[in-house]
Amino acid sequence: MVDNPCSGTTGNPGAMKIAIAIPARYGSSRFPGKPLAKIGGRTMLERVAAIAKAATVDIKNATVFITTEDRRIESHAKEIGVPCIMTPASCATGSDRVLSALRQLDEWPDFIVNLQGDAPFTPPAVIKTLIKAFIEKDRPEVVTPVHQLSWEDLDRLREAKKKTPFSGTTAVINKEGRALWFSKNILPAIRAEETLREKGDKSPVYQHMGLYGFRSDILEKFCELPQSPYEKLEGLEQLRMLENGIQIQAVKVKIPSGLIRSGIDAPEDIKRAEKMLAAYGDQFP
Repeated sequence: MVDNPCSGTTGNPGAMKIAIAIPARYGSSRFPGKPLAKIGGRTMLERVAAIAKAATVDIKNATVFITTEDRRIESHAKEIGVPCIMTPASCATGSDRVLSALRQLDEWPDFIVNLQGDAPFTPPAVIKTLIKAFIEKDRPEVVTPVHQLSWEDLDRLREAKKKTPFSGTTAVINKEGRALWFSKNILPAIRAEETLREKGDKSPVYQHMGLYGFRSDILEKFCELPQSPYEKLEGLEQLRMLENGIQIQAVKVKIPSGLIRSGIDAPEDIKRAEKMLAAYGDQFP
């Protein structure tokens, strides 16, 4: 066990404690050792940790830690100077791993951001937006970011899905920003698309960024629920939340057109990420 990464001084707002947990699993069946794979000369995990640090640099009561089942990742976490909590290989999801790590702490944070270790292109501003939304929207149960796709980005997503159909998730939200559904299919279906394209530069499709901020008690509730039918079909754990009445507040964010918004799911995604870095430059910490 490491020293409590959620302890320490508190700052604004009030005594609320914020933590960013980075679940990083070595034993992926599709991509073993994925967190240690290099993109642009830096490991994926190093990139994700740098993003988390950049997002919390101005928040005095925020902490960052990695949680993993593998000693190789623990060793790398020490190399990059990030606390690491070992958790069982049996953790089924990143959320289960984060909860397992929290249960080793003496004091839980009020709000825990689950920043997946395979999401190295998450802008720090997006994480800051989640934290701000939690504070300003009266502590919602779950907060997650979505981005409205330009027509060009929608075309890129469609092309990417021809090769890796289960990368990239779309979201349907209501006028208050409450998430109604998520899918690996592109939702909604669009009638008269050409007419809509002529009317504006934005499509009606929101892409979900695989990033969640949980009220800590809701994370525990969620992880104790059995897998739900649609979760099993789609492979999306957020559907378990919706199927069990947990409310998810979607927060609209803006990020540069063309940047990857999905995680790295397979080795071929590394090549796509390298091409993105070459085309747009390394815009991340």
